[in-house]
Amino acid sequence: MIERYSLPRMSAIWQEEFKFKTMLAIEILALEALAKQKKVPLPAVKRIKQKAKFNLKQIKKIEEKTQHDVVAFVTNVAQYIGKDAKYLHFGLTSSDILDTTLGLQLKAAADILIDDIKQLLQVLAKKAKIYKDTACIGRTHGVHAEPTTFGLKLALMYDEMQRNLARLKLAKEEISVGKASGAVGTFANIDPQVESYICKKLGLKPAKISTQIIQRDIYAVFMAELAVVGASLEKFATEIRHLQRTEVLEAEEPFGKGQKGSSAMPHKRNPVICERICGLARLLRGNALAAMENIALWHERDISHSSVERVIFPDSTLALDYMLNKFIQVISGLNVYPEHMMANLIKTRGLIFSQRVLLALMDKGLPRPKAYDLVQRSAMKTWKEEIDFKDSLLFDPEVLKYLSEKELDNIFNLNYYLRQVDKIFNRVGL
Repeated sequence: MIERYSLPRMSAIWQEEFKFKTMLAIEILALEALAKQKKVPLPAVKRIKQKAKFNLKQIKKIEEKTQHDVVAFVTNVAQYIGKDAKYLHFGLTSSDILDTTLGLQLKAAADILIDDIKQLLQVLAKKAKIYKDTACIGRTHGVHAEPTTFGLKLALMYDEMQRNLARLKLAKEEISVGKASGAVGTFANIDPQVESYICKKLGLKPAKISTQIIQRDIYAVFMAELAVVGASLEKFATEIRHLQRTEVLEAEEPFGKGQKGSSAMPHKRNPVICERICGLARLLRGNALAAMENIALWHERDISHSSVERVIFPDSTLALDYMLNKFIQVISGLNVYPEHMMANLIKTRGLIFSQRVLLALMDKGLPRPKAYDLVQRSAMKTWKEEIDFKDSLLFDPEVLKYLSEKELDNIFNLNYYLRQVDKIFNRVGL
């Protein structure tokens, strides 16, 4: 059973240490750009770079009084810099620092999630190939429909995650943006070249236009994509939950040595990881809605979005990182039961071949309604009397007017349904 959960790696992005280090780096980059424009003495910038640091406890203490995190941060850094602190934060506003920092945090988080998806794709590809030809029943409305393979179920997951990977990469590019345009985005007290310099050094794009903040539709799209990835994982986990039901038991999430399924019933092996994934997908959708609510702000900025974002960005990226790694664990250690799949395939006594019988009768010249009624009549007899569907057809003189016993034998051929599996795998890229 593979355990690959990268919470500490993702968690570090949202720690205050990472945030303030990034903010300090942005402040110093701004000074470097200003020095190039001769607006700040280069020797002062060199001294600031040597002395600049911060203390988290001191920032918190200052913030208790100022009630402003960036002011507290700048004040604390200034204490270490000394007389050159007059150049710090020159021409900038708080959101220049905060939104550019956020761009770096989200970009870093997206990189981790992209890596997670790539690893899940590898696991899905491997398992899909193993079970490519493992026949099982396909279900629609939860009812037996026609044969498929377990490999095709996994190939479908693989294809969907390929789309999620492509969309997440696009979302990452969109959120990899910074700004340094001042209080209302007009560059009144700072040159646009400073913004360009900062963003280039950080691997971000400058916002083409901003107010005091980067516009929040950018982040709403990113959060929506996280919710879509979560919804895909919920879909896959729901499939496994259904397949793990006692009366189905075609596949089962891994159950570790010493694991307990119930405090009361020692026999229980519950799909707890898949259920957890389904629950967290709801959280992602709720956070995506909150991100959309953040788009509409007053004029050039208010701060109604700020408190929301302090929760939804860390929570959603952490949750999805967890979900992806847990699902990698599920697929890697998945218990698959081909013998149960075959038992379920034959459970309906051949009813899964009904469409083939219908088409064969139509090939003999029967109108579709007439052919449908003939097949349905035998099918209902099978349901009611629990006899084999083929026998029911053979007992019907009207069916035998059009189809011989030999023709019916050829119709009841499982391999017919699976003859295109290789082509489907090729289309998916497996």
